[in-house]
Parts: sequence; C-alpha cells; structure tokens
Amino acid sequence: MTGYTMLRNGGVGNGGQTCMLRWSNRIRLTWLSFTLFVILVFFPLIAHYYLTTLDEADEAGKRIFGPRVGNELCEVKHVLDLCRIRESVSEELLQLEAKRQELNSEIAKLNLKIEACKKSIENAKQDLLQLKNVISQTEHSYKELMAQNQPKLSLPIRLLPEKDDAGLPPPKATRGCRLHNCFDYSRCPLTSGFPVYVYDSDQFVFGSYLDPLVKQAFQATARANVYVTENADIACLYVILVGEMQEPVVLRPAELEKQLHSLPHWRTDGHNHVIINLSRKSDTQNLLYNVSTGRAMVAQSTFYAVQYRPGFDLVVSPLVHAMSEPNFMEIPPQVPVKRKYLFTFQGEKIESLRSSLQEARSFEEEMEGDPPADYDDRIIATLKAVQDSKLDQVLVEFTCKNQPKPSLPTEWALCGEREDRLELLKLSTFALIITPGDPRLVISSGCATRLFEALEVGAVPVVLGEQVQLPYQDMLQWNEAALVVPKPRVTEVHFLLRSLSDSDLLAMRRQGRFLWETYFSTADSIFNTVLAMIRTRIQIPAAPIREEAAAEIPHRSGKAAGTDPNMADNGDLDLGPVETEPPYASPRYLRNFTLTVTDFYRSWNSAPGPFHLFPHTPFDPVLPSEAKFLGSGTGFRPIGGGAGGSGKEFQAALGGNVPREQFTVVMLTYEREEVLMNSLERLNGLPYLNKVVVVWNSPKLPSEDLLWPDIGVPIMVVRTEKNSLNNRFLPWNEIETEAILSIDDDAHLRHDEIMFGFRVWREARDRIVGFPGRYHAWDIPHQSWLYNSNYSCELSMVLTGAAFFHKYYAYLYSYVMPQAIRDMVDEYINCEDIAMNFLVSHITRKPPIKVTSRWTFRCPGCPQALSHDDSHFHERHKCINFFVKVYGYMPLLYTQFRVDSVLFKTRLPHDKTKCFKFI
Repeated sequence: MTGYTMLRNGGVGNGGQTCMLRWSNRIRLTWLSFTLFVILVFFPLIAHYYLTTLDEADEAGKRIFGPRVGNELCEVKHVLDLCRIRESVSEELLQLEAKRQELNSEIAKLNLKIEACKKSIENAKQDLLQLKNVISQTEHSYKELMAQNQPKLSLPIRLLPEKDDAGLPPPKATRGCRLHNCFDYSRCPLTSGFPVYVYDSDQFVFGSYLDPLVKQAFQATARANVYVTENADIACLYVILVGEMQEPVVLRPAELEKQLHSLPHWRTDGHNHVIINLSRKSDTQNLLYNVSTGRAMVAQSTFYAVQYRPGFDLVVSPLVHAMSEPNFMEIPPQVPVKRKYLFTFQGEKIESLRSSLQEARSFEEEMEGDPPADYDDRIIATLKAVQDSKLDQVLVEFTCKNQPKPSLPTEWALCGEREDRLELLKLSTFALIITPGDPRLVISSGCATRLFEALEVGAVPVVLGEQVQLPYQDMLQWNEAALVVPKPRVTEVHFLLRSLSDSDLLAMRRQGRFLWETYFSTADSIFNTVLAMIRTRIQIPAAPIREEAAAEIPHRSGKAAGTDPNMADNGDLDLGPVETEPPYASPRYLRNFTLTVTDFYRSWNSAPGPFHLFPHTPFDPVLPSEAKFLGSGTGFRPIGGGAGGSGKEFQAALGGNVPREQFTVVMLTYEREEVLMNSLERLNGLPYLNKVVVVWNSPKLPSEDLLWPDIGVPIMVVRTEKNSLNNRFLPWNEIETEAILSIDDDAHLRHDEIMFGFRVWREARDRIVGFPGRYHAWDIPHQSWLYNSNYSCELSMVLTGAAFFHKYYAYLYSYVMPQAIRDMVDEYINCEDIAMNFLVSHITRKPPIKVTSRWTFRCPGCPQALSHDDSHFHERHKCINFFVKVYGYMPLLYTQFRVDSVLFKTRLPHDKTKCFKFI
C-alpha cells in the first residue's frame, strides 16, 4: 500500500515498478477473459448435455450430475405446473388424433353410401318410368274395355213440335184423358229440365176478375220458381190461373171456355196445359164445371165425379195464407198428446140439394140413377150418443150458432169464423171431417178447408167417407197423418180413436204438421207441389239445388307446417291402416233419372222435404225412411289363423258403391289469425282430409302479409256477406264431399280422434257424430226447457264446433228449415249448433252420436270465445224454448251411450299386440 502510494506520488524506482505493474495488469485481464470464456462456453454446453441426457439415461452412473431420486427437478412449483400442462396437452392431442381418424373413416363410409344412393335413385327413376308406362297402357286398355262394354250415351235430340201442331188424336171422351193419351211427352224430354211457361192473367179478360191477393201471391211464387221460363217455345208445361174470382163476379162457363181456347199456345185441345183454380174461401165457385178443358189438366179444390179424371187432374189445398207466412208462435205445440176434447165437429147440413151456388142446377141435371144411401142421420145419432155417454169429453154441434157458410149440395157447411174454429181445434185431439152425403161430389173446398185447419193446429183428421179424394192423394200416404173411415163404421170410430197409443198419435200429428208445412201452408208450397206432382208423373228428375258460390279471398301459402307431437299421439286408439291418397271428391248423384221410379212414395212422405218437391242435391243422401244404423257385415276370426278381426278401413257395406271416402273441414273464424294458423297447422298430415274451407266471418280481410300454412291439401278462404253463425252451415260449392267436419278455429283434437269420428259417421251417415255432448232439461218451477253442459249420464246434443254431418243437412238448414230459426241465430249470435241438432233429430228421430270421452275441445291458452260470455247460457235457454215452439214439440232425444274404439283401453297380451299394429 505504501509502494502504491509512493508511485502515485512520483517516488523512487518509478521506471521498473511501472513495467511490473503493466505486466501484472495484462496477466489479470487475460485470466479474467479466459475465465469468462470458459464460463460462457463450456457451462452452457455442460448444461445442454445434462438436460438432453437426463431423461435418456437408464442407469444412474450415466447421468452427468449423478443419480436423481424422486424427480427432484419437479419439486419447484412452476415446474410442476408446466409438467401438468404438458401431460394435458399430450392427452388432448391423442384424443383429437383419434377423432380425426374416426371422422375420416365415417366420411369414407358416407361417400360409399352416397354413391350407392345415387345408383339407387337412377334405378328408381328407371323403375318409375316403367311403372308410368305400364299405368298408361293399363288406363288405355281399361278405357277401351269400358268403351266396348259400356258405350257412352249421348243426350237424346230434343224434338220441338211446331207451333201449329194439332197434337195427339182426341180421346173418345174428355173424361177418358190420362197421361198416355192427353199429354205430349215429346215436349218434355228427360234432359229438358222441365221448363214451365206461366201465362200473365192480366192479359186476358178473366184476369181482371181474379182475387187480388190470389193473383199477387201466384205471380210472386211463379217469378221465384226455378222451373219457370219466359220462352214459351221450349216449354214443357203451360200454366194459367183462372180463380178465385172476386165477389160478386160470376163468369159464365161459355165465356171462360172461349177465353181458354184462345190462349196463344192452346193448340186446339190444350194439351200440356194446367188450369189452376185456387180457393181462399169454403164457398169458392167451381168455375170449370161445364167448361170444356180439352186435354188440359185441372188443379182445384172442388171436383164432381163427372169432372174429375184420376191420375190426370189434381186436387189441391185451399190457399188460406195468400201473402203471409205462418206464424209459428200462434201454432199450438204438439204436446201434450191428449187435449181437452177427444174429438170435435161443428157443421150444419143443407138438406135441400139446391144451394146458393150457380152450378147447382147443372149438378142436379147430371145426376143419374137412384139417390145414394145417406148415412148422415146415423152419424148424427151415433156421435150424439158418444157425447151423452160422458165416457170421453167430446164436442159435436150439428147446428151453427150463426149463419152457416154457403156450401155445395149435401155438404156440411162450416160454422163461425176461422179464428173461432181454430181455437176449438186447438183443444181437440181429433177433428172429424164428414164428407158430402152424395159420393159423386168427390171433394169440396169446405172439406179441404177443414183438413187444412186441422193439420195447421195439430188436430189429427178423422175423415168419414172413403170415397173422398184428399189433396195430392196419389202421391201422399194419408194413412200416416189421418184416419179415413168408411161411413158405415161410424159406430166404431170411438173405439178406434181410443185404441191409438200416445206414440202413434204423436207420430200422426208430427207427420200432419210436416204435410201442412210442405204442401199446404203457403202459395209457394202449393205451386211447387202442383209442378212437382206433374214432373214426378212424367218421370223427370228435379233440378239441381242451389249451392252457395264461394267468393274466395286470395291468400299466400308456403309456410311449412310442422307436426305437433300431441296431434300424432294416438293414445289408446289403434285404428288400423290409414289412407294416404291425394284429395278426391265424393261421387256425384247418378240416380237422377231413376229416382222418380225407384223412390216414388218414400220421397214424397219423408220429412223434412222430399226430393220430388225440392230440387235434388248433388249427393245421395240417406232419407229418414232409409236411415238405418248399418252393421259391420263381417264376423270375428281368431288371431291365429287367416285375415280378419283387424278392422278394415271401411267395411264394404258401409260405403256401398263408395268404398273409399274423404271429408271436408269447414272452419268458422272471426279475426283470430294466430289461433286460426295454429289450428290449420294441426291439420297437417290428417288422413282422409279432402280440403279445408275457412269461412271468414269478418268484414275485415286477413292481413296481406299473413302466410298461410302448407298442410298438404287445399285451403279455401271464403268471404261471407255478413257476420252470421249460419254461415257455418251454408252448402258451399267448394265442398265436394258428402262428409263435413264442422270445427271451430280454437278446437284442439288429435288426429286419431278425428279419424275415429269419421269412421263412426260412415256407419251412421244420417246422424251428427261429434265429441262434446250436451243435453236439455225440463225446468219444473218455470215450466220451460233448459240448456245444460254439465257432466251427465245422458246427452241429446253434440256441439257442431267439432262434429261430422252430411252435406244434405247443410241444404236443409239453409233452404228448408224455417227462416225464423235462422233469424234468431243472427239475433243472439248464438245457438246455431242447437238449431242443427234440432233439425237432424226432427228428421231422423234419432239422437246424435258422441265419440270418445272428450267433453270439451278448446285449446289451452286461446283467447276467449263467445261461449265465455255470461249471457251465453241464458240465450241458449231462450233458443231451445223458441225452437220448440217453431217445431211444435221437443225433437231432441236422449241417449246414454258413447262410441269408442273396439280395443280402447283393452289390455292385450304382449305376444298378441303385434297383430293389431298397422300404423
């Protein structure tokens, strides 16, 4: 330290000491550099060698730093984390590699399948092309065979006689006129449509003498008739109205005959003419007596035997309600069956053969031979004895309290005014009608008036005198509505009336009400009946009934409808194989030209309206007389052998000539688009569905951007003229099937339930088949009917919010059922389902059929409907009581059973369930 100090301070020996110091510094720097070089080069190499040989050494002696026990290098925390990450990444890489190899294998397999499918598609296209060729050849061969065995029939050429055609050769006597010798069939071909030309009575002298009410009513009904034409050259029938005349006008027979013979189309003998003489009073003159009518038919209420030509002339009912409809509120109910009086009669007989009528002299001059036996004295004595016996309460009066109405010779004159007579008949179970004492007076206006009034108020007519010709007697079966007793059996009348049971009596009263409403009540019914009788006689089918033209609302479709799993769930119902064919319509009615021959009497005497009176529907309905609950027609076979027992889609006997069939859904809606779309989507994939007709009951059109679902069948949206629940039952022309499923837009039904209901309807086509049941009840304290929706052991109605019915009933509901019922439905916006149940039960005298155990069908979460209103049930009470007044009785019938599938809730052995799995 000292030397160093000295050197610094410039002391002795500075030269030698300085060299030593420099040399010493160089040695130090060289050593330091070498040390740093060794550290920077060799230590990394040694570390690298150690790290690379650490995991590869198998023995402890080969490790550079000696043996390591217990992974001492991983004892540091961050080294452990790195080890775990390394292991996790290694496992994931291994898994991804395995998945990659698996996906590559699947891709290879799928590529092979794609190639196989392409080959299959090509083969299928070839097979399809071959099948199309085979089908085309088969159809061509079928058409050739049909042409050979059933050649097409072309319509016959219509022959129109010349205007100056003299007609058929005259018969030997005018009274000998019948259709075969006095009617020109060449003017009325089967395919003519039965055109009728009606003369304008005002163009003739006698037209000014006609009763204004009769003439006005006749002209109104003629203008509205479907058969009336203004082209006289093509007419099959010519109609002229000649009476009733105003009082005190008396038209001489010669003058009337001259005017008739001068008709433009009389053609010398008047063939194919109908002369109508309507009567409003019991003393209507027999204008056509002593008038030569030639080959013209005569339709009136009074006939002498020398004047009436059976099978040619027509006995019509009097025109009591000329310009007014019957007031159903004034018509008494048909129950109770027994009324105050067992029978009644009021009348006075003019002993002298002379009457106040002008034709009396001619009538006496025409009489030949001895006077006929007169039983009137015996009748008077017998009826008075019954009245005096007090066994039953009866009322018979043979002398009028006031001046009797004018009448024909030997006829019992009417007593009192019409209102007084009706009040007495309302209290009468039976109404006696004594025919004229002389049998040569076959019918008179007085007798026809008594018959009309008895049927109107529900008094069963008892006609004493079998020689009488009742109105439309050759068409109607009067024994179903009246008792016709020969006069010599007057002593047995009391016993006969007492022997009738209440059910028979009610059936006769109901049939009488039907005959009165259909053929007697109004001018329209009388004119239609006259034409229908002539058309039926010459075997021309009725004109097609009017269908409602559907005004379609344009809408956009294309929304793919999903399949609701709740709809596809069949529950416990296994219905066998289902139909997957495209929509097809029911066969049209093909028996139009043979119906008049095969169903002659049945059609004219079946409620509510025969086909011969009303135009025919395009389908073949089941009339009440032929409506039967058809059996299955097959027997049971054991499961172990042969076919059978599995339930065919439709039994052969059920469809007749229609072994396959579909139905149309009619859905009524009002401004509930979301609910409607959901309901339509639930119909996707429904078997047997032909199309859906949506009745849009709102004046506001659907939204333009509304996208309608594609459910595999057409959806027709129909616009209505007004908001009315009656629109649900309009016979839309778009409905091409006989079966209609009426369903609400918020109904929630499974597919298997709908399928089962349709199959049940196929076995009972004349009835309503539906799901929710209701019943009517009698309110004893208030003496009125009630509507009830509670759970019960019986029912009498099925709601048409989810029900099947025949389209035939849509025609009847819209065109035949009394208008007063439809008006009340519009007034309350309610009760259309009750009205349909009344109609069908009235026609068939059968209750509806309820299927499955479902008591309601509303979808959960849907907006409230009209039925949720508090006044809903009160209105339905009123509707039932009003409908009963219109029909005159309660037509609803109770039933205590419902229909379920044969295997519903049946526990089957496991080894046998396979025999019933078809879907």
